[in-house]
Amino acid sequence: MDLFSMGEDNGSGRLLADRMRPENLDEYIGQEHIIGRGKLLRRAIEADQVSSILLYGPPGCGKTTLAHIISHHTQGEFVRLNAVEASVKDVREVIERAQNNKTLYGSKTILFLDEVHRFNSSRQDALLPAVEKGTITFIGATTENPFHYVNGALMSRSTLFQLEALTSEHSLVAMRRALADKDRGLGFMELQVDEEALLHIATMANGDIRRALNALELAALTTAPEVDGSVHITLEVAEESIRRPIVKADESTQYDVLSAFHKSIRGSSDAALFWFLYAVEKLGMDPMTFIRRLIAASSEDIGLANPQAMVQAVSALEAYRNNGWPEAKLNIAQAILFAVESPKSNAVYTAISNAMASMDEIKSAEVPLHLRDTHYKGATALGHEGYQYPHNFPGHYVKQEYLPKEISQRVFYQATEQGNEIKIRHNQRLRREQ
Repeated sequence: MDLFSMGEDNGSGRLLADRMRPENLDEYIGQEHIIGRGKLLRRAIEADQVSSILLYGPPGCGKTTLAHIISHHTQGEFVRLNAVEASVKDVREVIERAQNNKTLYGSKTILFLDEVHRFNSSRQDALLPAVEKGTITFIGATTENPFHYVNGALMSRSTLFQLEALTSEHSLVAMRRALADKDRGLGFMELQVDEEALLHIATMANGDIRRALNALELAALTTAPEVDGSVHITLEVAEESIRRPIVKADESTQYDVLSAFHKSIRGSSDAALFWFLYAVEKLGMDPMTFIRRLIAASSEDIGLANPQAMVQAVSALEAYRNNGWPEAKLNIAQAILFAVESPKSNAVYTAISNAMASMDEIKSAEVPLHLRDTHYKGATALGHEGYQYPHNFPGHYVKQEYLPKEISQRVFYQATEQGNEIKIRHNQRLRREQ
């Protein structure tokens, strides 16, 4: 049984994108890195030897279509469930039927679970025994990072294939194929489609072939025919058929953009500014998320090499709180550019890591006697004496022990030769020479 084919009626009443859905690997568009000739997944599909796999990629990249093709190549039962609607009971029913098919007929069952990231942990756990025993072959599709949303046990029993976002070139291939196909596409119509119209639709679809084909079909079916009966799709018609690109903004993408922003702070003003504006203006993310990350980066990646970076970042925070968006856009951009162009140092971050490691090493620390509180009667009798007040010495510094004796020689903060830290490094060297 192939649940993809249920309810199909040879094209009548079906959208162009559904009619043009690839039926085999030769018709499949894109993802050559995993299903190109000679690739592992292609060989497995053609030999009907697909093992449990996870298909991970952005919306519209062909995950469901690939599962559809697998359904046509298998000799076993192919069952599709959507994680949004399916319950543990549905999964168990599929597993029970699969066990019967295997026991009675020696046939296999492939379970395709679309949007597997929407399955909570307990529902994913219900799949594990059947996957482990080989009762079912599991195919999961997700737009979210599977390392965040798929159980580790299920991940370890599946081969992960990452699909890439499709491009406008892929959409052009799909539309031209639909225009030429007289059986499933629009080839039966007398269509004249301007190249600039196709390019516009492909660009606006942003790599989503389904959206491109739907827009092409809408243009073809709603445009009044010419005197000779032909239908002319111009750029103006195309602009009416599809408005703006769809921007993928799921949780994984937001994490990735925030990561790109922070990493760009370390090396590129242009990129840091771009990722910040792209996230806020295109993805609708909260500017506060990026201001907080900027404040963190001011210590993690700049620190005492330029302490003013922290001042700029906190000032941007206050500007945003007081003025809101978009008024504070300039203030935040200024703080971002100041941070990127500042000399860099991770010495503060390293110092914290070193201190934390020492804390774990010694478990507990005794405060040296000369550093203990003396603001009470009897402190001297307890030996709480010997502290030397640095301001009574030249340079307002005197060498004495401040750390617990177990780690008295440790150095946590080592200033770099970046920016303001050059002076700090010089002072550190002078103090250690005393």
